[in-house]
Amino acid sequence: MMRAVALMLLATFILLPLVQAVLLSFTATLGRDGIAVGTFGLMNYAGVLGSPTLRAAIGNSAVYVLLNVALCIAVALPAAFALARYRFVGDRHFLLLILVFRVTPPVVLSLPIFILFARLGLVNSPVGIALVHCLFNLPVAIWILESFIRTVPRELDETAYLDGHSGVSFFFRHLIPAIAPGIGVAAFFCFIFSWVEVVFARILTVTAGKPITVAIGAMFGFQTDIGMVMAMTCLSMLPGVAMIWFVRNHIAKGFALRA
Repeated sequence: MMRAVALMLLATFILLPLVQAVLLSFTATLGRDGIAVGTFGLMNYAGVLGSPTLRAAIGNSAVYVLLNVALCIAVALPAAFALARYRFVGDRHFLLLILVFRVTPPVVLSLPIFILFARLGLVNSPVGIALVHCLFNLPVAIWILESFIRTVPRELDETAYLDGHSGVSFFFRHLIPAIAPGIGVAAFFCFIFSWVEVVFARILTVTAGKPITVAIGAMFGFQTDIGMVMAMTCLSMLPGVAMIWFVRNHIAKGFALRA
């Protein structure tokens, strides 16, 4: 009994901010357009979707996050396969090096990356954010996929080549289906890390191309419409929930195999 009560109190403590955010997102916290304060309805969501700036922020976030995930998986797969199947000088040190790069604080590299991207014309563009996120997400994707490829017997490679499959055919017909849970786990982490990252998103979007994280920060001011902020916050959580829903089976299998 005490255990159940403790779990309920813990769940309430954890979920209370989320419940409060959802309730506030349906509540008018500032009187406007004839809507009284405290009115319950969809006026905040209508305000968010009716704002060209906020709609553009949602679109920018979707573009750079999906591009980041696609690039990370496309580059990490062959890199992880090379690390798992071949031996070369410094292979283990190389994996350690890229993981150390991942734990480097983003703010340390913010200035050189901004200067480089400004010269390449990638500032104020979702493409620039996607590329810089790949620098930090790619080591994680390689590390995850390399561990999963190691669980695939080498006999699968040899059998596929004896059957006449080329390298590309082996990748798509045999290797990718065999490590689908690992790809799901890698895609999940790349998506989450990119979606919630704010340092480079703020630095690389000075005048345009702002994502959701920056747009939410810009909504705070002298007289903040908390209802609008919470509506934008709730909308920002939907892609993450959708991502978990679509790859939930792969994530469950992936974590089980990883364990």
